[in-house]
Amino acid sequence: MLQKTRRRHRQGLGWISGLALLVLLALVSLAVGSRPIAPAETWAALTAFDPTRNAHLLVRELRLPRTVLAICVGAALGLAGALMQALTRNPLAEPGILGVNSGAAFAVAVGLGFFNANAPMQYMWFGFAGAAAASVVVYLLGRAHDAGTNPVRLVLAGAGLSVMLGAATSILLIAGTEENLTAYAAWATGSLQGRGWDVLPWVAGACALAIAAALPTAPSLDSLSLGRDLGRTLGVRMRTTWLTGTGAILLLAGAATAAAGPISFLGLAAPHIARLVTGPNHRRLLPFSMLLGALLLLVADILGRTVAAPAEIGAGVMSALVGAPFFIALARRRKLVKL
Repeated sequence: MLQKTRRRHRQGLGWISGLALLVLLALVSLAVGSRPIAPAETWAALTAFDPTRNAHLLVRELRLPRTVLAICVGAALGLAGALMQALTRNPLAEPGILGVNSGAAFAVAVGLGFFNANAPMQYMWFGFAGAAAASVVVYLLGRAHDAGTNPVRLVLAGAGLSVMLGAATSILLIAGTEENLTAYAAWATGSLQGRGWDVLPWVAGACALAIAAALPTAPSLDSLSLGRDLGRTLGVRMRTTWLTGTGAILLLAGAATAAAGPISFLGLAAPHIARLVTGPNHRRLLPFSMLLGALLLLVADILGRTVAAPAEIGAGVMSALVGAPFFIALARRRKLVKL
């Protein structure tokens, strides 16, 4: 009883701390950048908007949608990573490792090279289609419909497809124009710069639909973690759970990668950190992974705007720099395969 009480206390404290930190980071994200804005002025732009003041326009039209998009994308990648790890029973599963990033990158290169789709709203659709197509191919090659009986196949299939699509992307970029190469480089660094209110509704809508489908599968994921045979004995509908989870992952990872570019390690790190607070119960793990994903991407985006100011480093690059040491530490753990 005492241990259970301590666990609930730790979870409650984790939620309170995480939500408070999320609000704080969101306010910081609105204030920092190439032109710092005082906290009082930032708050006035939110509560008493004056369209004649440049600082208010900067906050409301550029930094606010960017901050909200960072929260949506981070939450989507955190949830996608938790779902991937649960469905495949593979602790290394995350969108970047399983070919989603390379599929989106190839599709964006195609859009830039053949359709002149060089605006964020235009190449977002190419990225989404490429991410979805790559995910389907990897899941079929890796036989993920077998509920993760051999999860190594997924990693191998994702690695092989990523190498192939990476080579094809390089060929398209080399043969393309300098303008297309510049536009692709801006997207490939995982930058949230220039993403406005036109992109946000589509990303938020796709994420909301995927979240509504994914969260009810938590009890089935708990049973599935015990193994395929035991899960069936407990009444889990394997095909339904797999199709629902896979569809949610496609929406989450596809929309996030298409809108913000490749964001590495976030989908891997957030679920593992969340387990330290919530334990393996997916009813708590899935939403807390979303919260941590949003926090991590906000931190990466803020760091990217400040460490080399007035220049900017993409959030995808910063998340990789922060996440790489965690990935190495995770790989050195003895009980890596146990979820």
